[in-house]
Amino acid sequence: MSALQKMMGWIDDRFPLTATYKAHLSEYYAPKNFNFWYFFGSLALLVLVLQIVTGIFLTMSYKPDAELAFASVEYIMRDVDWGWLIRYMHSTGASMFFVVVYLHMFRGLMYGSYRKPRELIWIFGVLIYLALMAEAFLGYLLPWGQMSFWGAQVIVNLFAAVPFIGEDLSIWIRGDYVISDATLNRFFAFHVIALPLVLIALVAVHLVALHEVGSNNPDGIEIKKKKDPVTHIPLDGIPFHPYYTVKDIVGVIVFLMVFSAIVFFAPEMGGYFLEANNFVPADSLKTPAHIAPLWYFTPFYAILRAVPPLFGSQFPGVVAMGLSIVVLFFLPWLDRGKVKSIRYRGPIYKIMLALFLVSFIGLGYLGLLPSTPVATIFAQVFSVIYFLFFLLMPWYTSIDKTKPEPERVTG
Repeated sequence: MSALQKMMGWIDDRFPLTATYKAHLSEYYAPKNFNFWYFFGSLALLVLVLQIVTGIFLTMSYKPDAELAFASVEYIMRDVDWGWLIRYMHSTGASMFFVVVYLHMFRGLMYGSYRKPRELIWIFGVLIYLALMAEAFLGYLLPWGQMSFWGAQVIVNLFAAVPFIGEDLSIWIRGDYVISDATLNRFFAFHVIALPLVLIALVAVHLVALHEVGSNNPDGIEIKKKKDPVTHIPLDGIPFHPYYTVKDIVGVIVFLMVFSAIVFFAPEMGGYFLEANNFVPADSLKTPAHIAPLWYFTPFYAILRAVPPLFGSQFPGVVAMGLSIVVLFFLPWLDRGKVKSIRYRGPIYKIMLALFLVSFIGLGYLGLLPSTPVATIFAQVFSVIYFLFFLLMPWYTSIDKTKPEPERVTG
C-alpha cells in the first residue's frame, strides 16, 4: 500500500472524503442526454465563487463610511494594484450572475425541473434567487454614488407604503430617518457577511436535494426507473465525473471568454452594468432626472409602477411586485401537465411560455424607461400576461394535448 493510499485510508476513517466523492461525483449517475441548457447550474456556482473571492479583495480597501465610501472606490480603481480589474470583475459578475440564474430558471420552466419529486429543489432555488436579489440590492448602495443613494432611497421607501407599520419598518431598515452612514454600515455588514453565508447554505442544500432525487433531463424521464438488474446502475445514466465535469469545462471556457470580453472592453455595458450616475458622489440635495434599478430588477419595478396607487398609497404596487416573486414558490403545484418536458408538451403550454418570456423581457425593458402613459399601458398588459401564465396554469396544462413520452431517454 502506497503512502498516498495510507493517508487516504487515515482520512476516510475520520472523515467521509472518498464516500462523498463517490456519492456526488464518480458514482452519481446523471442522465446521458444533458444539453447546453444544463451548463448554467455549474456556471452559477462558478460565479458565486468569483463574487466571494473578488468581494474579499474589495473589502480590504473599501471604507463603509458615508464620507469615505465613494473615495475608497475611486482609490481601488486608481491606486490599488489591479484594483480596477477586481472591481470590474465584481460588478460584471453581479450582472452575469443574474444572466446565468435567469437562464437556469428558464431551463426549469422548459423541462419541468420543478415537478415531482423535485419540488424542494425548486423551492431552494427560488430562495437562492431571493437571497441573490437582496445581496445585489445591498451591494448596490456601497459605491455611494448618486444612483446607489437614490435607488436605495426609492426601494426602502417602498416599505413605508405598508399600512400601519410601514414608516417604522422603513426607519428600522435604514437605521435612521434618511439614507445615511448608519444605512451604509448595516447594508455593508449584511452584504459581506450575513447574506453570503445564507447563499452558501442554500446552495449546499439545493445540491444535496438535487443529488438525493437525481437530475432532470430534456426528456423529463426518471432514469432511476430503468436500472441494470445486476449493477443497479440507471441504464440511461453516466457518472457525473468525468463525463459532465469535462463537459462543464467547455461551458466554463465559453462563459469566461464572454465575461473577459465584457470586463476588458465594455465593463459598463452602455450603462446597464454600471450606470453613469454612479460615477458621481451621492448628493442628498440633488435628485437624478430618472431613477431606475439595475436591469435585473427592472421587470419587477415595472410591475410596481404598472399598478395605480390606491388613495395615494403605492401599497397595491408593492403587493403586486411581491406576489410576482412569491408565485414562483407555488409552480410545482400549479402545473397539472401529464408530461414534464416541453418536447412533449402541447401547443398551449408552448404559447403561454413564449408569452411569459416576451412579457418578462418587455417588463424589463419598460422598467429602464421613464414612466409615461403609453409605457404604463404596455407595462399593465405585460403584467397581466405575467400573472396569467401562473394563475391559468392549472387549467391550460390539464387540457393541453401532449405527445407520449418515450420509455428511455432519446439522447
